[in-house]
Amino acid sequence: MGVATMVTDKYQKCIDACNRCSQACYECFKACLNEPDVNARRTCISILFECAQMCQMSSALMSMDAQFAIDHCKLCSVICDKCAQECSMFQDPHCQKCANECRTCSNECRMMSGM
Repeated sequence: MGVATMVTDKYQKCIDACNRCSQACYECFKACLNEPDVNARRTCISILFECAQMCQMSSALMSMDAQFAIDHCKLCSVICDKCAQECSMFQDPHCQKCANECRTCSNECRMMSGM
């Protein structure tokens, strides 16, 4: 349910998924930087930041019922899928949990955008 208005109720599930995914990606980003095999995680670390940013922007656009919110959700779904793929290559719990959040967010964005 919207916080200040009910205009964004149709987006709320996706907004929540995007916010969770963004948080998971930032947490995983920080954790990956502290892993001993940080060099092997370069691609993962890069996409984690990109995914977090994309999810934040998607959440913001949906929150204001923006003109291009749905289009943004389409791309967000693609980036979340890629991030989930990269994270799932590492067996540590933070990467596995992040991959799950990315998959959930991708599914929500996909449903929102009618893909």
